[in-house]
Amino acid sequence: MRVPILLVSALFAVSGVQAEDLSDADRETLLENLEKLRNAADSKMDARFRIAIAAYRNAIGSDDAAIDLYLNCMEKVQFEELHRKAADFREWKRKEAEKLSDPGLRLALRHQLRWLMLTLEAASVKPQERIKFTADARDIVDSIFRDIDKLKNQEEILNQSVVSTVFAQAYDITGVKMEDWPFSPIQIEQIYEEIFLPAVRKPGRLAELRATWIKRIQQESLAMETWGGRRNRDGVTAERIGMADAMQSPEFIRFQEETMPKLQWEMEVDLFRHGDQSGASVRMLAHMQKYIGHASAREWGEQFQRMLKPELAVPVGQTGVNPEATGESGTPAAPAAPGTPAPETNP
Repeated sequence: MRVPILLVSALFAVSGVQAEDLSDADRETLLENLEKLRNAADSKMDARFRIAIAAYRNAIGSDDAAIDLYLNCMEKVQFEELHRKAADFREWKRKEAEKLSDPGLRLALRHQLRWLMLTLEAASVKPQERIKFTADARDIVDSIFRDIDKLKNQEEILNQSVVSTVFAQAYDITGVKMEDWPFSPIQIEQIYEEIFLPAVRKPGRLAELRATWIKRIQQESLAMETWGGRRNRDGVTAERIGMADAMQSPEFIRFQEETMPKLQWEMEVDLFRHGDQSGASVRMLAHMQKYIGHASAREWGEQFQRMLKPELAVPVGQTGVNPEATGESGTPAAPAAPGTPAPETNP
């Protein structure tokens, strides 16, 4: 049987391979080449970011510039890159003409672009350095809520992750990943918990901490009042049917009755833990009296008791309930009703 000459050559080549360690000079050369490749990749990415930032900054300047960039990005991402015909894009524009002419959409796109730019800036620094963007983030969020009457139909745009928008896709910057940074400017809970509140949870800033909490509650309330009743079961914005704008939606009423008292309680707990024990205690007691029928009232009472008497907290891993923190049945005691005297404790 004849062995193919290529196979013979391959066998000779393999048999000639021997284990050999890299020399110091080889290692140095490879490391230098690796560094050059890394620098080239970083330079290419930086150039792409600079081009994107310049385009975004220009689009933020006016409604017309914002919609022009949006259309250009949409054409590139949804049509050109998918090899769809130019006629398809023109047909899409014709069908979407009414929506595209809405001043609210153009305003929402400008807010979205501002948050995208800030997100890119935040991604370029170390996590501990992001605190310097707090004022800019606050300005963007506050401006959205100042404009909220014009943005009633734009929750879907504003709630979208900015790194998944056509603006990001068109400039190939969708790979941005960050922890502890919200990618939408109306993710109110995350924005406050990850950006605004940590910045003021410091000694000597109790007034700012309280003011920040109050603004959070106001903005969450305004967001629910404006957009809450427009969501269907899948969370997608939908028009209200048979409901005048002046009417409060069931979602907003539920927010006022259930969620707002929880947020107010969390505010006082936060203030208590960061130095305002005297004032927060008075307000927490009044809060429990006001919302004695709230579903969380019992939990609040137990939490307040643990805060006032930390020694009642059950150590981690220990089962059972401290008898001083329970009623006669062995279950945690509910807070007393307004006007009910506290039971005397025998020595």
